[in-house]
Amino acid sequence: MRQAGLPFGILLLTIVAYVTDYSSILLIKGGNLSGTNTYQCLVNKAFGLKGYMILSILQFLYPFIIGPENILAERHFVIAMTTLVFVLPLSMYRNIANLGKLSLVSLVLTLAILVIVVVEAATLGPKIPPSEGAWNFAQSNAMQAIGIMAFAFVSHHNTFLIYGSLETPTINNWSCVSHISVLFSLITYLIFAGSAYGTFTGYTQGDLFENYCKNDDWATIGRLLYGLTTILTYPIECFVVREVIANFFFNGTLTTIFHVVVTFCMVAVAMAISQGIECLEIVLVLNGVIVATPLVFIIPTACYIKLSEKPWKHWDNLKSWMILITGAFVMIFGFVMAIMSPQACSHGEEMFYCKLSSTSAHNITVNVTVNNSPWFKRT
Repeated sequence: MRQAGLPFGILLLTIVAYVTDYSSILLIKGGNLSGTNTYQCLVNKAFGLKGYMILSILQFLYPFIIGPENILAERHFVIAMTTLVFVLPLSMYRNIANLGKLSLVSLVLTLAILVIVVVEAATLGPKIPPSEGAWNFAQSNAMQAIGIMAFAFVSHHNTFLIYGSLETPTINNWSCVSHISVLFSLITYLIFAGSAYGTFTGYTQGDLFENYCKNDDWATIGRLLYGLTTILTYPIECFVVREVIANFFFNGTLTTIFHVVVTFCMVAVAMAISQGIECLEIVLVLNGVIVATPLVFIIPTACYIKLSEKPWKHWDNLKSWMILITGAFVMIFGFVMAIMSPQACSHGEEMFYCKLSSTSAHNITVNVTVNNSPWFKRT
């Protein structure tokens, strides 16, 4: 919302939700048309080895990129221990259905985080002066915003895995699952984004919890719950990475030994990368425009167009072409904008309003309104 502007951001979020739902169903339709049951096999059937390799790289990258001076509270130590004790054992599961209950727990925790963000909007929001132009209809970084939204919605890399776990895997059943899940996600995102942006406006960080003060007990609880949802969600992404490796190097099957070795290696490498990256926003933007956008906008529609026997002017084909072209535009210009105008990151820093008394905040608000202070905008 900070990148796109709140009104335009709401419109874009709704559009991306629709495209996510539509293209997710197209994948299953394309699988039925081609007689395939994995994303990689579908693309291989439609575009051959080159398409297969491109998709394999994108499918691998998307889920792989996502995770006082006392060592027990030190960031790197906590990441390492959490990965070893919780993430790695959960990632060893061989059947994605085994993670169903964990996903439900993650969903409940997400709703709890949503409640915290809404409460904070009502209590903390009035104490924070809005940034300049906070309520403009649109902002200049809308392309990057679409990439972030695609990153948030994308589930195409594990669509076939979830489809195969249904008791009765049919297009109608999958359509129902897709409609409900995307609609629920859209409503959650709208409430979350509206409340959070309304609280912090132009000061909103890529990691929202960077915005809250360190002595805010509710925010501390929210950070804990957010960490737990990540622990419970990441193992699902491991299934996708492992499937890509199995299909690419082992003809689709991993023995028990290779399953353990591959899982350990990919979790270890992902943990090592996370130790060196502190700014979440650049991950969201680049992964969104380079990886998530093709997975949501481009590849599903391209496969359907290639495999469909309907005339080119049929509405399904025309709509697919429009989504494909839009995705290519977002991917190219979003990447260029991300490189040319990178956003600042304040990881670990206390935000200025946490240090101000209500009197100081009032004075700065007047200063911004009258003098358009650049110091306030930066700080």
